[in-house]
Amino acid sequence: MTEPIDAHFVATVTGWETAALHRAAPVDERASDDDLRELLRAQLSSRHLDFAARLLQARGEGFYTIGSAGHEANAAIAMATWPSDPALLHYRSGGFYCARAFQVGGNPVGDILRSLTSSADDPISGGRHKVFGHRELSIIPQTSTIASHLPRAVGLAFSLDRAGRAGAASPWPPDAVVVTSIGDASVNHSTAAGALNAAGHTAHQGVPLPLVVVVEDNGIGISTRTPGQWTAATLQSRPGFSYDAVDGADPVALIDCCRAVVGRVRATRRPAIIHLRTVRYMGHAGSDAEIAYRTRAEIERDFARDPLLATAAEVVRRGVHTPSEVLDAYEETRAAVASEVEEMLPVRRLADPRAVASPLRIAEPDQSVLALAHPGPDRDLAHRGRLPEHAGPLTLAQAIGAALRDLLATREGAIVFGEDVAIKGGVYGVTRGLRQTFGASRVFDTLLDEQSILGTALGAALSGYLPIPEIQYLAYLHNAEDQLRGEAATLAFFSRGQYRNGMLVRIAGLAYQKGFGGHFHNDNALAVLRDIPGLIVAIPSSAAEAPGLVRALAGLAHAEGAVCVLIEPIALYHSRDLYPGDGAWCAPYDPPERWRATTPRLGEGRLHGEGSTTLIVTFGNGVAMSRRAAKGAADVYDLRWVSPLPTDDLLAVAHRYDAVLVADETRRSGGVSEGVVTALVDGGYAGRIARVTSRDSVIPLGPAATSVLLSEDDIAASLAELTTEGGS
Repeated sequence: MTEPIDAHFVATVTGWETAALHRAAPVDERASDDDLRELLRAQLSSRHLDFAARLLQARGEGFYTIGSAGHEANAAIAMATWPSDPALLHYRSGGFYCARAFQVGGNPVGDILRSLTSSADDPISGGRHKVFGHRELSIIPQTSTIASHLPRAVGLAFSLDRAGRAGAASPWPPDAVVVTSIGDASVNHSTAAGALNAAGHTAHQGVPLPLVVVVEDNGIGISTRTPGQWTAATLQSRPGFSYDAVDGADPVALIDCCRAVVGRVRATRRPAIIHLRTVRYMGHAGSDAEIAYRTRAEIERDFARDPLLATAAEVVRRGVHTPSEVLDAYEETRAAVASEVEEMLPVRRLADPRAVASPLRIAEPDQSVLALAHPGPDRDLAHRGRLPEHAGPLTLAQAIGAALRDLLATREGAIVFGEDVAIKGGVYGVTRGLRQTFGASRVFDTLLDEQSILGTALGAALSGYLPIPEIQYLAYLHNAEDQLRGEAATLAFFSRGQYRNGMLVRIAGLAYQKGFGGHFHNDNALAVLRDIPGLIVAIPSSAAEAPGLVRALAGLAHAEGAVCVLIEPIALYHSRDLYPGDGAWCAPYDPPERWRATTPRLGEGRLHGEGSTTLIVTFGNGVAMSRRAAKGAADVYDLRWVSPLPTDDLLAVAHRYDAVLVADETRRSGGVSEGVVTALVDGGYAGRIARVTSRDSVIPLGPAATSVLLSEDDIAASLAELTTEGGS
């Protein structure tokens, strides 16, 4: 199978033999002959890998055909950067990958072929996906087909210069720059707009941000044309960025531009955009019939702008190679790729589900949750001489704040950030005083943009920090949930655990705020979090539970690189009583010698009461509600962990009871109770099971909220019905 662009290249270079192309034009010596040889080598490899991807698909051995043909000019970006500069690339980055691998004597052809064929020997994902990534090349993998990796790139650039000063164990050199690439169509995506805005906003304040954003503009997004001059106008209008445009079909200007921009960013620590004009050959992907939306004349007209042909023309003009030598190199590369294919086949592929999911598992959960369960050396200073264990019983908000203060004192690289968390101390005062104690470099306010908050965490984690971002309300997460789903929780999966971004995301959420705020502030939906493989989600039900869960999640993030979420029930932040005036929902703060004993293991719930024959399984607000509703007629099991559910511990407890009622403050459809009931049934629980939940409704404003939320009366009625059935 011969692609038209393949035949065009061969025919054109063959024609040069009689066209006296050699020295026919003045030679621009800004790019050396060696530079051009290096560029040509990477571009040849990338082009023939794209051809091989189509052939492998036809043979049933390849599973990915989005290629880099026409975009091979991005090899010059790799040549202008260092192998130690972190790179987050889009899916047409074959030229970049080949050039960077050649810089360190690697084998990009073998790497990419193994990725295309889902080989278990793929050096980055181990056969889990086709990604451009490699630990030794500082290429951080992503599978984004839009711009979801851009917030991480901004966060990484933001954290690079800060990491060394903060004592974080950064793997990047102090003069590194971050390079990231997207396509012209992705510039219009809200993720790109938000990330570029966050970068410009940061640079506007004079904060170092060594970021090179490469926009590879082929003028089309799948089948939709980009309006003429739109991309240039959009990029040039970005405040805080310098802007340079270059044509990928001009190899000398290309090399010169890339080196100049990267050098400037490295020296000034200010962000830059390279608008790289490219073309796209062979359609969007193997299944894309480009002729359906472009004329044959349009497609063939782009052949004249082939970056590979342009580089070949320059080396022939200079006399570096003759046309015959260029053709020999072209065919030798084709043969080398074909030979590597045959040597590689048949490939070893993943088949065991445990092997596929292995990067998502916690290796040593018991040890991980205790990783940070010890005091920092300057704990007295961090608490300003007022240790929380001497303060008397604390509320949930106070307990979380004290635990965060201990965490910041324990780990130098821990940082707390989000909307209003620093100067104000949070909407509910949870982080009050932390900025004054630890300074603005470790506790800081962010843009009002959840996507940027999580992107900052993603990048900071790669710089050795332990990020503790706050999302102000659970409903606000939905603006940016793909940063957890598609980026944070998948990084270990798509890199075979070679890259991780451990973090502790704090989210104020759940309902029961006496009708305040409607569904924006009373969101009880957890399904989007529970649906993400590898994400760990915990919910404290009281001040007694909160510090241990903070330590447990921070330990998992620190030791395992786990992405952890703490849902903090807003309605319980300042609650003091189980019953009016009893102060039972406050709790003393444990001194350091008790931390190891009071830090729960991953998957360990908590049982309240022993002696009943009926068990209520619940979490969050449901614990206090169930204890009041039961009035001692049932024991209460606090899940604490809602993802993954503490299935083994739950079953071990539930088997001691005749009946189980699951009291779930989330919705009946897509709520936590569905998973709990399934776990009980799958685990062979033989007793009676019932569940009572909130209604399938958006939560309204005002008193009407109580009509759709789970109530104590609902729990009591369901409990009575369940126990009556057992006695009849």
